[in-house]
Amino acid sequence: MDARQRWIPYCGEAPGPDAWLGRWNLDPVLLVALALLAIALWWPSTRPRTALRRAWWLTVLLYVSPLCALSSAFFTVRVVHHMALVLAIAPLLAHGLAPQGMALRAPLWTSTAIATTVFWLWHAPAPYAAALSSDAVYALMQLSLLGSATLFWLAARRAPPAAAIAAILVAMVLMGLLGALILFAGQPLYEPHLASTLAWGVSPLEDQQLAGLLMWAPGSLAYLAAAIGIGWRWLQAERGLRAA
Repeated sequence: MDARQRWIPYCGEAPGPDAWLGRWNLDPVLLVALALLAIALWWPSTRPRTALRRAWWLTVLLYVSPLCALSSAFFTVRVVHHMALVLAIAPLLAHGLAPQGMALRAPLWTSTAIATTVFWLWHAPAPYAAALSSDAVYALMQLSLLGSATLFWLAARRAPPAAAIAAILVAMVLMGLLGALILFAGQPLYEPHLASTLAWGVSPLEDQQLAGLLMWAPGSLAYLAAAIGIGWRWLQAERGLRAA
């Protein structure tokens, strides 16, 4: 059996360079869910919803636009997709759900361990392959990545600044380590992508190496930026207290 025919993930069969721009995901269940969320988010309210609306738009970009189909072809795009979930959508949800979201209490280091373990788990070859061969497992992957990351960012928002910075830096190091392992693996690890990139003139190893590099460098920088932001606000607050 052709390798490309063995793996038909939720976003559909891997497209070629001549077809991917027309590959919009029109899953009716997803579209109805997004429509209901849009009604709730844009319904007149006194509560600020900017962060949640931005998360909604990013969700549309990831799951409805042709980027969804492109993630079936390239492991690199899948990694970008997952990084957007944990480093963009999850922090936006944590911000938008506060203070109500603070009821979802989890100790900072517990949530850090859960979020990093979940991220590592789904980028192991076997669980990753399972997610790309079953819509149910794919949904579990997406929801667990987003849910664990949202709990992590909620816990970081609630924690003292020094502890939050430490936890974010630990998450940064662990994502960078995973990216480095993928980058320097030396052989293709992800069976669903052994043939999915060939129509683009890209080898599976090149695709995997770029994915590892993106996880290692930009992913780490995103965590570092969050830690610096918390540190800066902490410093400004301390200066304000001294000046008072």
